[in-house]
Amino acid sequence: MRRAGLFGVPPVRPWSWQAFLLGCVVVAMSAGLQGICVALGAKLYFAAFLPGLFVLGIVAGTPAAGLAALFTIPLVWWAFIPPFFEFNSLTSANTDSINLFCLLAVLLIGLADLCRQTMRISSRGGLKPPGGEGAATNPQ
Repeated sequence: MRRAGLFGVPPVRPWSWQAFLLGCVVVAMSAGLQGICVALGAKLYFAAFLPGLFVLGIVAGTPAAGLAALFTIPLVWWAFIPPFFEFNSLTSANTDSINLFCLLAVLLIGLADLCRQTMRISSRGGLKPPGGEGAATNPQ
């Protein structure tokens, strides 16, 4: 039986320093990609960060992905919302973008946690029925 995983990427223990370091790397890479998108004229401030959070949630777990999401909000506010590289008051559209990012981040991190648990269960051989028989069998 083949071991379940994300294309051969070993999962990282959730509360380890490696998980949080990987979170910082993912945020930095997403910021670079978002910088390229902004230079090309895109106004979707959080678009490059969402896929990174999902993959980070699968590989490193919920705590690292949650911290990365919290770190993303001030980073985007400072670097990608005009005026660039300074904190100014947010418009209502910018506040809505941040709120939508928070909602999507929570949903994606939850989905990533479910995927991580499913991969862990399938790598152990699947769910085992309690006792000797399955619940669908009738011993009569």
